[in-house]
Amino acid sequence: MRVIGTAGHVDHGKSTLVKALTGIHPDRLKEEREREMTIDLGFAWMSLPARDIGESEEIGIIDVPGHRDFIENMLAGVGGIDAALFVVAADEGVMPQTREHLAILNLLQIQGGVIAITKIDMVENDADWLDLVESDLRQVTQGTVLGSAAIVRVSAISGEGIPELKEALRASLAERPPRPDLNRPRLPVDRVFTIAGFGSVVTGTLADGKLSVGDEVEVLPQGLRGRVRGLQTHKRKEQVAVAGSRTAVNISGIAIEDIHRGDIIAHPGDFKPTRRMDVHFRLLPDVSQPLKHNTEVKLFLAASEVVARLRLLGIEQINPGEEGWLQLELSHPVVAVRGDRYILRRPSPGETLGGGEVVDPQPKGRHKRFSTQTLAGLESLSLGSGSEVLLQALQALGVATLKDVFTRSNLDVETAFSEMIELVASGEVLILEDKPASTTRTQLSPDQLVIARTAWEQFAARLLREVENYHSNFPLRSGMPREELKSRSKAYITSPRVFNAAITRLIASGDLQENGPLVLCSGHTIRFNPDQQRKIEQLMKRFALSSLSPPTIKECQAEVGDDLVNALIETGELVAVSSEVVFDWHTYQRMLADVHRLIENKSTLSVAEARDYFNTSRRYVLAFLEHLDAIGVTVRDGDVRKLKQAGNQGNGNQVVRN
Repeated sequence: MRVIGTAGHVDHGKSTLVKALTGIHPDRLKEEREREMTIDLGFAWMSLPARDIGESEEIGIIDVPGHRDFIENMLAGVGGIDAALFVVAADEGVMPQTREHLAILNLLQIQGGVIAITKIDMVENDADWLDLVESDLRQVTQGTVLGSAAIVRVSAISGEGIPELKEALRASLAERPPRPDLNRPRLPVDRVFTIAGFGSVVTGTLADGKLSVGDEVEVLPQGLRGRVRGLQTHKRKEQVAVAGSRTAVNISGIAIEDIHRGDIIAHPGDFKPTRRMDVHFRLLPDVSQPLKHNTEVKLFLAASEVVARLRLLGIEQINPGEEGWLQLELSHPVVAVRGDRYILRRPSPGETLGGGEVVDPQPKGRHKRFSTQTLAGLESLSLGSGSEVLLQALQALGVATLKDVFTRSNLDVETAFSEMIELVASGEVLILEDKPASTTRTQLSPDQLVIARTAWEQFAARLLREVENYHSNFPLRSGMPREELKSRSKAYITSPRVFNAAITRLIASGDLQENGPLVLCSGHTIRFNPDQQRKIEQLMKRFALSSLSPPTIKECQAEVGDDLVNALIETGELVAVSSEVVFDWHTYQRMLADVHRLIENKSTLSVAEARDYFNTSRRYVLAFLEHLDAIGVTVRDGDVRKLKQAGNQGNGNQVVRN
């Protein structure tokens, strides 16, 4: 389904021509009918003639105001049209709004349409004048999107030329490819109203996908959630609205006062609002003055209108007729995707400045104005191949799901998958988790995390440097707590999922090792200097002299310091069985074996029996037996211990020295 939009100077007969074509007068407002002048957007539809024996095509028509005071309403309507019905009155010819509307169509790259010379009944006896008007139009439209458009002379009053105009519209639309279905429905709202008994209704031209009755939808940029209660196209109920159709959506769950012209209706999560955009811009040749850095402008994008401040990139000013790169800082968030067309106007005095294409709707931050790297990246995004666009999108996102990369690139799904497969195969893009042995469309999942190879190298280096710095700062610790590494990396790792995937990849590659809750660089071991080694030897002599009644942890700490005691525990030289009691490794292993044997001989073992057997105090024996309960070697039964049943028994050799 297609949509055409009118354009042209005020009082050149646009609305009357729409009525002659469709039988529907597009002026909706009482004031419009009283003043006989279109103020806001009007809507109509008709069936175009069938070609050969094919079916006729129904199209929607958006009628826009021609008066310069309502140019902003005009801009809300033409952003989503497939072709233009460009109207020029025979008795007046080309006028100021004729030129401004043509410039807008050209900036928005509305590819083609038909030029209608209306009111020919007003000059029916002056063929030379009509020829002159037509010649003037050819000259004015030369080099624009309407440069090769058919010109049809019509009278909405007598009906002369109306059949020829319909045929010309059909032929023009036949040359246009159908709207792409990117499976991301996006409805820019151009009208909001309510119907008693139904609630909130919005209308717009649906792009990028389908909407179905029952779909959950999100109103952006507010982020409000609702559900599609009903759909209509040209006052017919539909279960599914398709890309390119004029669509009315009855939404439940959202109040009418919370939806405004310019909002976007979409599936939840498909789009993210932005308050900053990188764009390519062309300044019209007939503007009053050059465009300077930090100028305040009005941005018109789809049906939205928002105040913005522009930052010139790479140049000091743009002269009339020249092009350049801008970064727009918006006063309110909008929804945009790469490739969207836009218009900029000066707020006061009102003037259309120019427009262009959105290149990056979600830049990471404010660019340095004269960065060659930034300019090269924008050039690549604007002119690059599909793979280059994907890489630029991914580099901007850092780590992202395939779905987010595809959305940002605004490539169609088939092209995006095909290009991504090549990028993964070449190693330029890495799948951060669950990498398949061979990458095909069926093995790539929209939810998989991906990262550009160059970004991964920087990413991995930062994580490894964090661990290396930890080893350097704490040489007596065997590793860095995983949670501490996660906390330290929050500045560049945005989610636990990304962190876990990155650590898993580094462990799999051998760059990191894992030891319980610790991570460490491959090959890292605790090494003691001579002074530390001397202190350790002195301490271990005390354990050798009284292995079953050794010094407590506090006594050890007082003798050699906390760090050395913790290091000995981490390396397994000492085994802490409680917060106070610690044994050397050999004694611990002997006691463990003895407890096994004693219980196997008698089936049970009491604290008193263990105390007598080991010839030590209750303090040490009780701590040791409670430790064995905790690690699953024994289980307490009243005043005695039993070995845990087979299948549930813990590992008897619970402590292994590094």
